[in-house]
Amino acid sequence: MDDQRTRLERERQKTLGRLASLTGDFDAMVAASRDSNADDEHDPEGSTIAFERSQLGALAEQARHHLTEIDAAIARLTAGTYTTCELCGRPISDERLEARPTARTCTTCASTN
Repeated sequence: MDDQRTRLERERQKTLGRLASLTGDFDAMVAASRDSNADDEHDPEGSTIAFERSQLGALAEQARHHLTEIDAAIARLTAGTYTTCELCGRPISDERLEARPTARTCTTCASTN
């Protein structure tokens, strides 16, 4: 159980770092474009600032969602239900939890839903 908790805490810290980096990048992009009068909507040189902001926002949202999933996994670990499938009640294999520490279902249920 300590290994599982350590793995989840490590994943949580990694996700927090990624979220902080994405948020910093987003804030820097907004600040850099705030006083710009560039017509990025019609720039033939590449993607627009709005598109890049949208991408960073989506990546940050994914990181927030992953953080929520990690916190839920830690709560299940504390409650003693971390290795139990939420659908069928059978054990979730160590291999599945190693590959996907936030898994809520066993491989059988995951493949049928």
